[in-house]
Amino acid sequence: MSKFKIRHITRYIYEDTVRDSANQLMLYPIRDNFQDVLEHTIQVTSNPMIHIHTDYFGNLVGTFTNAHPHRELIIDSQLMVLTKTRKLPEDNVPADEQWLALEALKSQIEFVDFSRQENFNALPEIQALVNEELSKKLSPLQAAKNLSEYIYKTFEYRTGITTVETTPEEIWKIKSGVCQDFAHILLVMLRLLNIPARYVSGYICPKKNGMRGEGATHAWVEAYIPLYGWLGLDPTNNCVVNETHVRLAVGKNFSDCSPVKGTYRGTSNHTLDVTVSVAYEDGDSITLESIIKPAPPVVTSNYKNSFRRHQEMQMQQ
Repeated sequence: MSKFKIRHITRYIYEDTVRDSANQLMLYPIRDNFQDVLEHTIQVTSNPMIHIHTDYFGNLVGTFTNAHPHRELIIDSQLMVLTKTRKLPEDNVPADEQWLALEALKSQIEFVDFSRQENFNALPEIQALVNEELSKKLSPLQAAKNLSEYIYKTFEYRTGITTVETTPEEIWKIKSGVCQDFAHILLVMLRLLNIPARYVSGYICPKKNGMRGEGATHAWVEAYIPLYGWLGLDPTNNCVVNETHVRLAVGKNFSDCSPVKGTYRGTSNHTLDVTVSVAYEDGDSITLESIIKPAPPVVTSNYKNSFRRHQEMQMQQ
């Protein structure tokens, strides 16, 4: 078991007064047999009422509105979570039986969204790679881990060259990006294998051991393994997810799991500052501070959804 204290602060400073800020928060950690939320508070500028509901995928989602004029918005999430070690799949059932079991899942409603593949021009090239993996007669678990390793070894971890609007086709072409991009490519590959796969948003808390994405918001994939269930795979770090990963939300892709998004009325020019700190039981801590400079002026109406673009870019980079 591991216990982490995580503080996630999102701060917007606007060039001029804005109002009618309506927002959605997906900062509520998943609660299950492997993750126990011991404490959690979220404070927002002006203390608006936060309404919480459960979405289609079972995630807790908070919504609030700040109608008053303001030049700054701060969302401060403080969390203490206990994670537990998962027993990994034994993978001792014949591979053919496992692939047949996956084929049967395609007609089950709970897996439809996580199996559907979107079409794009580079898909045949990725399909050829997936077919090569299938020809090895490996089990679903072995094939999924191999593809995760392929992304880790083939793609360059590089910040600032992709955004939340970068498509899988573009990521495949440049073979670079951040954790969000790696997760999206692995989703494509697994679904081409007929393995249901879902996007996971959260934090990685591995102390100071050089893992990519530590101390920040992170993204990875969960693949459905027959006779086991959902197994986390982190292609950014080429590892199977266990107690060092804290899960916030799951969905088909990033758009289903965005930590913060919303709209407001006013100037599009603002500065965004995101700080995520992780403290451990022994007193050690990691802090990541990231700043996006003021966005360039945009000629449009004064009702601007700039929250979504800039927040989502920063959250995953």
